[in-house]
Amino acid sequence: MNNGYLAAKEIHKEFPSGDTKLHVLRGIDLKVELGESVSIVGQSGAGKSTLLHILGALEKPTSGGVELDGRSIFNIDDRNRSYFRNRKLGFIFQFHYLLAEFSALENVSMPLRIRNMLPEEASEVASAILAEVGLADRVHHRPAQLSGGEQQRVAVARALVHGPDFILADEPTGNLDSGNERMVIDLLFEGLKKRRMGFILVTHDESLAALTARSYLLEEGRLRFLR
Repeated sequence: MNNGYLAAKEIHKEFPSGDTKLHVLRGIDLKVELGESVSIVGQSGAGKSTLLHILGALEKPTSGGVELDGRSIFNIDDRNRSYFRNRKLGFIFQFHYLLAEFSALENVSMPLRIRNMLPEEASEVASAILAEVGLADRVHHRPAQLSGGEQQRVAVARALVHGPDFILADEPTGNLDSGNERMVIDLLFEGLKKRRMGFILVTHDESLAALTARSYLLEEGRLRFLR
């Protein structure tokens, strides 16, 4: 791993709203380096998910940019941007978004298959990380055969499996009960520490945000440092 970073540079985001525009993000600057963990809290509708999607190159800003290891990800073509995203970033959302027709093993190995890893090797790597999150005996189960907590642990494994530099998580435990929430968070933070990844967490849960090294409040389109 290099001494990489992911940074928002003067990010603005507007959405059409009738005859006017809704200015959701107003000049956001944020830099996260490898090994750092950062949380962003704020009320529903504050723009937390929008900011995360822009940082992950899933959505374009109205103005401003995002740098990944010193390279602007919005000044390159879609193919190269997808290449960066698929190799450098991992995503975890409130809903697991697992592919229903595939097993846990197939879901987790998918990022590796996209990178043209041989199927046998991809399955071996995916099996190892599923065992790491406590699902060694569930690798051949489809999502419908797994509990909510197990499904989200598969989603964590899928995000970690290709060794990204940064994990971006949007309310990763928002759909879980307290017991499964604790298990998923413990597994996620252990995986991040082991791999020295950067971590950006969006959440409304202040107790979850307290687990990160730095925390910010997104309010009225601006980030305010909390601790």
